[in-house]
Amino acid sequence: MAIYSSGRIDRVWLAPKPRTVFALLCGHPGQMISVAHLVREVWGEEPPASSLRNMHTYVLQVRKMLARLCGLPTRTVSQELLVTHPGGYSLSEASLGFDHHTFTGLTAAGRGLLRDGELLVGIDGLVRALRTWRGLAFADVVTGPILEAQRRQLHDARIGAMEALSDARISAGQFHEAISDLSSFVTENPLHEGLHFHYMRALALSGGRARALEVFNDLRLNLVSELGIEPSASMQQLQCRILNSAALVPGI
Repeated sequence: MAIYSSGRIDRVWLAPKPRTVFALLCGHPGQMISVAHLVREVWGEEPPASSLRNMHTYVLQVRKMLARLCGLPTRTVSQELLVTHPGGYSLSEASLGFDHHTFTGLTAAGRGLLRDGELLVGIDGLVRALRTWRGLAFADVVTGPILEAQRRQLHDARIGAMEALSDARISAGQFHEAISDLSSFVTENPLHEGLHFHYMRALALSGGRARALEVFNDLRLNLVSELGIEPSASMQQLQCRILNSAALVPGI
């Protein structure tokens, strides 16, 4: 985890448990997170007898970290940033900015522009949205059930933004840009058919039919070996079109 402040990015130096507490608060800015939820996220269903006392200590550690990075007194942090409520805590949404909020807003705006026919401006919006990602969500956090669900949600949102961007790039004739965007995504998500579909389209339309067919074969091997299923009908139809050099236009 990292905090961007004063024009620089600072690493968050916290032990695993207070890091989980901070991540859960960051994941729900402006919302009161109950102590019960924090305890369950850190220790599961069988917390130690000292869990409430330890939780107060972890919150204090997070406040000290925020005070150091933001250059504020700990009292100010407790009054304005990480606030105590009856039964829980909240991280101020007004005083802090959060990358996942920025990503969500830019993605929604980019998709809206694409729907309105503003292809190039929409592409730019989605590119800016995806650039807000500094790595995998909660990659250095020990997640409990709430954070794990949010991690998956953010992962799916990132994949969806990349699919929308790739489709728009192909429609705009930006085949090589789409290929560059997708190459790492398909490697990281070897079972995701949507990403592979756009990757194959971009490769075929840029003259890389042989590579597009290799991508299909790799996907099929992964799906069969990992899940015991064949690629979807749409994937198989795309393979046939590429094999037959049929309908190799941006609309395929």
